[in-house]
Amino acid sequence: DDEIIGQGYNQSRTMADPTAHAEIVALRAACAFANNYRLPGATVYVTLEPCLMCIGSLIHARVYRLVYGAAEPKTGAIESTCRMLDDLPHNHAMKVSTGVLETECKCLVQNFFRARR
Repeated sequence: DDEIIGQGYNQSRTMADPTAHAEIVALRAACAFANNYRLPGATVYVTLEPCLMCIGSLIHARVYRLVYGAAEPKTGAIESTCRMLDDLPHNHAMKVSTGVLETECKCLVQNFFRARR
């Protein structure tokens, strides 16, 4: 319904939690908002291609659609290191849109890591 029900950013270091990726933080917030661990009508927007853990969580939550800007060559699990959605049979088919605002997303990531160093 065009409503933001969860948002997040990578908090793995600040929370000392290796699972606190942006997608997981946003999923937790959205599930708390919906009072349900399933989000069948949700679209998730992320800057980078999600990792294997995050893709698994999105599938388990039955997210309807994933939109991401830039590929993640080191850990991306949709088109980069593996093709998670193509390689294994799943009980949920998630729609995926890639390359959305790709240049802007790459700049955001570069600036984020530049500030951390």
